[in-house]
Amino acid sequence: MGTSESAVHVVGLAGDRPATPEGAAALAAATLVAGGALPLAAFRDRAGDAPVPETVLLGAPLQPTLERIAAHAGPVAVLASGDPGWFGIVRTLARSVDAARIVVHPAPSSVARAFSRVALPWDDARVVSAHARGTGGITAVLGALLAGPKVAVLTAPDCDPSFLACAYDRIPGAPERTLAVCERLDAPDQRVTIGSPAEIAAGTFADPNVLLAWRPGHPVAAERTAIQPPRAATSWALPEDAFEHRAGMITKREVRAAALAALGPGPGDLVWDVGCGSGSVAVECARLGAGVIALDHDEDAVALTRRNAAAHDVELAAVHASAPDGLTGLPDPDVAFVGGGGADLDRVVDVAAARARRAVVVTLATVERIGPVLERLEAAGLRAEGTLVQASRLRPFVGAHRLEPVNPTAVLVGRRD
Repeated sequence: MGTSESAVHVVGLAGDRPATPEGAAALAAATLVAGGALPLAAFRDRAGDAPVPETVLLGAPLQPTLERIAAHAGPVAVLASGDPGWFGIVRTLARSVDAARIVVHPAPSSVARAFSRVALPWDDARVVSAHARGTGGITAVLGALLAGPKVAVLTAPDCDPSFLACAYDRIPGAPERTLAVCERLDAPDQRVTIGSPAEIAAGTFADPNVLLAWRPGHPVAAERTAIQPPRAATSWALPEDAFEHRAGMITKREVRAAALAALGPGPGDLVWDVGCGSGSVAVECARLGAGVIALDHDEDAVALTRRNAAAHDVELAAVHASAPDGLTGLPDPDVAFVGGGGADLDRVVDVAAARARRAVVVTLATVERIGPVLERLEAAGLRAEGTLVQASRLRPFVGAHRLEPVNPTAVLVGRRD
């Protein structure tokens, strides 16, 4: 903690005012005040005709402002909404200012205040920020909303609630969600709007705001949360009998383990499962926290995927459509899984390789298709590699055990460097 003469006080705001007496005192003593346009305007309005210290805008490009704060010889107040150490300015400020000078006066976070307005606990919520992340931020938000069951989104002017709600509403088969937009929390004109994705998509909302989402009818978790966010799966590559399937038409657990290792699904990821079949890969990805869009040309397979998701208490979007045409209009995935072959395999691989941000995984049971698929992944600019998964399971046999082979399957992976 710096001396009063050199300290950089990060003052958490509730509405447009310091949330604590200590923060208010630090602001009153500052000889340089930094903040966003709205907090600075409110600060000047409260001062009226009284003299105000020098002010500097926290806006792009940010580095000159950070250097100005670091070089200032007197006390500084940096105005920040809510808890500035949580998705806030403290992380960025600490890269430019000696940590010994920084003093933080937090306010309740915007997410805590938002959930308080709808009277919901949020220890089971996932929180995702869309600030300055471009289309990657949009994908993370959509992945979190698909996975649910309770999400808070720190929105941005170019990634606002109506845009995000519209993007979610356009995902075919997406799980039902109740949305709430909490605008200008603690300000005199604060407002909370609750509705469906379609209703929120049609609205207009003031900055700053927080978007909340939860599964209708299940806003409160049945069990107490021990760690936040709650851990989902404690195991993966589940045995085939953990899923409903048709006559052995399911990705075997050994192959699924290799595919999951290459996909690396987790919270905030958006996964395509193209040709989902029983949905075993889709469900495993959802159990690991990813948002999943599963697609199959067979309507029975889509229904099977939905039943398996419900049996494992996860949510995903299951779409009855043929690939690659059915992939048009879907949000770009972080990773894509393509199971099996089919007459349109080449076109499906081309689309997945062009749109996946991180990796494409293809499983094949026929050796003739391995080389061409690797070539298509490489032609798309991905780093391609393959593994032939050959496994045998121990089975009881006349008082001993024998090895029962599993059909060999090639697991091909294309990674974006």
